[in-house]
Amino acid sequence: MFTGIVTAVGRVRRATSNGDGLALSVQAPYRGLRRGESVAVNGACLTVERVVTGGFSAHVVPATLERTLFGEYATGRRVNLERALRAADRLGGHFVQGHVDGLARVTAAAQTGDDWTLDLEVPSDVATVTLLHGSIAVDGVSLTVNARPGGNRVQVALVPFTRAHTTLAGLALGDRVHVEADVLGKYVRQLCHSQP
Repeated sequence: MFTGIVTAVGRVRRATSNGDGLALSVQAPYRGLRRGESVAVNGACLTVERVVTGGFSAHVVPATLERTLFGEYATGRRVNLERALRAADRLGGHFVQGHVDGLARVTAAAQTGDDWTLDLEVPSDVATVTLLHGSIAVDGVSLTVNARPGGNRVQVALVPFTRAHTTLAGLALGDRVHVEADVLGKYVRQLCHSQP
């Protein structure tokens, strides 16, 4: 479990096909990482297989490759990182599972003073549980839904701190990102669909 509050921006050291999966090596500034620990990489929960100087390596299984962009990551790519939530931690964002629901595409970007908004075309199953002023995770970053322009579009606003401390400031029209819908909405949808 995570909060969507990115604590570091790392870089991909290597991404190598490994059978059906992918061996991913990430540069990260964390101290005290341990094997078996969970780290969200651009919003996807990965298990630390090996701790190396200045980072870690993880195995990305086929199911994760199908729902993410990891197969396209090249050496040097910047990634948002967050270690797993501890019971005593502050919950500054929202409950994020690290289970990427799919890919969204940036369809609009606008800036007015310090305010920067992004419109995202999200998968329909994400759109159905996304509410105005609700939460969504974009490349692992907890964001508030600023507007619902229509259809499967979701608008989010990026404050200066988020732009300065995550990879989202580098997004351009047409870029694709990982998205995770609010887990509470997903549970409500499932309960409603499972009623007799």
